[in-house]
Amino acid sequence: MKKTISVLVVCALLLAVSPVAAHAHGAVAAALALGAFATFGLLATAPVWAYPHYAYPAPAYYGPPAYYAPAPSYAPPAPPLINREVVYPHGKHVLYGDGVTTAYQWVWVPSPPAPPAR
Repeated sequence: MKKTISVLVVCALLLAVSPVAAHAHGAVAAALALGAFATFGLLATAPVWAYPHYAYPAPAYYGPPAYYAPAPSYAPPAPPLINREVVYPHGKHVLYGDGVTTAYQWVWVPSPPAPPAR
């Protein structure tokens, strides 16, 4: 790569100092001048466009991610206790079933009669 650049620089310099460029008239002189300018521009900016990795800083190193402990798992709250008996002086209502596999059912259970007086 360095050899190619040095050959191009020598050619551009020889073209710039050649007698053809000095005695050229009109369009030929303009063409030679533009060609020399383009060659010089390419050679002068070669470090920028030929090696773009020099134009950017080295990538930053990021360490491994921090470890976060998992959130504690909690058991779901126990379902509220169901009052399965409603007691009255002359009897009670009793709730049967679980509501999932067996339907809820309230059953009236009368109190036993009072013993006879003596």
